[in-house]
Amino acid sequence: MTSLRSKVLCQAERICSNLPVFLNTFLVFSITGEVSYLVLVEAPLEAEQKKSEWSGWWKAIHLLSQYFMLGNICWNALLFVKTNPSIKGVFLGGDGLGQGWRYCYTCETHTPPRCSHCFDCKVCVLRRDHHCVFFGQCVGFRNYRYFLSCLLFMWSGLLYAMVMNAEVFMVILKEGVTLHSILLLLVPWIMLVSGQVSARAFAFAFIADTCVVGFLLVSAFFFFHLFLLCRGQTTREWYSSRHPYSLGLLGNLRHTLGLRWYLCWLCPLIPSPMPGDGINFQVTGSLEPTR
Repeated sequence: MTSLRSKVLCQAERICSNLPVFLNTFLVFSITGEVSYLVLVEAPLEAEQKKSEWSGWWKAIHLLSQYFMLGNICWNALLFVKTNPSIKGVFLGGDGLGQGWRYCYTCETHTPPRCSHCFDCKVCVLRRDHHCVFFGQCVGFRNYRYFLSCLLFMWSGLLYAMVMNAEVFMVILKEGVTLHSILLLLVPWIMLVSGQVSARAFAFAFIADTCVVGFLLVSAFFFFHLFLLCRGQTTREWYSSRHPYSLGLLGNLRHTLGLRWYLCWLCPLIPSPMPGDGINFQVTGSLEPTR
């Protein structure tokens, strides 16, 4: 009975840990499908524009743009999850342990500076930034490039989707700011269940709302990590107001995104070798917290 209960709990824990990944995937493809529908069917609005040659080019450019962003989001997310940021398979060395090295009693090994143990991943992670619940993976030295690129294209994709959904907001508010239109924008689920709107109207309102909320959330994450990148910090170091590893803007870009930092954001398949090893870091400031 106890073993059955533990198996059920383990299975439930596994499902809950993977739920944000499935939800993210569903929302990304739902938004892409809705925007594709808007481009192919709803726009341009004028009948004579729909028959013009410019209409075909307009649709082609929009579709290529959005699927370029979708491809980068998916490929960066896949490489982020598949790239192991932990100390597994890394020779840490046993001689000359300097300042910043610690002993992890869980992994039973010495760990280098900026490395810390993740209790979700159950392993120490090199240059650990944080554990990303949306991907179920830690952000560390080897996969930070893919994480930041994924955020970049999610931000640009949501901005694009929000602009494309402006017509949806205008249609909902065409009769003015009424109680019905406000409720449809704020609580579309309740409007659908109560039978006040059709499933089609609910789908458009829900995805338009998701674009706005998602854009605000991703903007906060993206610009916060750009701020950390410029300062040469991790999220954990930001909590303690330490940035002793800052190498200047260009140095931070190279040591975070690789030697081809100016190109690697265009496509995750562009090789951008890291100048460091995730173990040894150049110290340019005090290691003591200022708070």
